[in-house]
Amino acid sequence: MTMMITYEVGQALYLNITNRCSNDCTFCVRNNPDGMQGLDLWLEREPTVEEVLADIARREVSSYKELVFCGFGEPLSRFSEILEISRQVKKLYSLPIRINTNGQGSLIAGRDITPDFEGLIDAVSISLNAKNQAEYQAVCLSQYGEAAFAGLLDFAAKARKYIPKVILSVVDIMPAEDIEACREIAKKIGVQFRVRKFVE
Repeated sequence: MTMMITYEVGQALYLNITNRCSNDCTFCVRNNPDGMQGLDLWLEREPTVEEVLADIARREVSSYKELVFCGFGEPLSRFSEILEISRQVKKLYSLPIRINTNGQGSLIAGRDITPDFEGLIDAVSISLNAKNQAEYQAVCLSQYGEAAFAGLLDFAAKARKYIPKVILSVVDIMPAEDIEACREIAKKIGVQFRVRKFVE
C-alpha cells in the first residue's frame, strides 16, 4: 500500500504527515469512510522527513502557489519535523509555507513554539470552531479539555510576532451570530478572519 504523503487541492501542494490529533472533533472528515473528497489520507505510519521531501521532489513544485501542512491529523504533533522539512523546502524552492492547525501546538509541545516559526512559516490558519471554551470542547473534544480554547487563542496571539499571516477560521454552517462573535475574537487578537465553506 502506498501512503498519500502529498496531495493537491487547487493550486496548493498539501503535506499529510500524521494521523495523530489532540482533538476528536464531532464533525471531523476522519470519521468519513470515503476519506476527504475521495482521498484516502490515512497513513499506515508517519513518513520520515526524507520521505516527505522525496514526495515533494517528484511533483512539479514550480506549478504550485503554496505548500500546506494539512492532512488527517494535527500537523503540529510533528513540530520538529515541520521545522526541518520547512528549512529544506526554503533552500530548494521559492514557495510560501502554510500550516493548517487546531492551534494546540504549544500545548502539545509543552512550551511556546511560535518563535521557532520565524523565517520558515509564511502563514498559519487556525480552526476556531466555536465562540467560547465550553462550546469548543463540546464539538472538538480536546485532550486538553476546556484549556484548549485558551491555548489556541494564546497561540494565535503569539504567532503574530513571528508569522506574517495568522488567520482564525470558522465554517459557514455556524449560526450567523456565532460567526460574528468569532470575528470579534480575531479582531481583538489582531489576526485575520476567514469563513470557510463546510465540505461534507
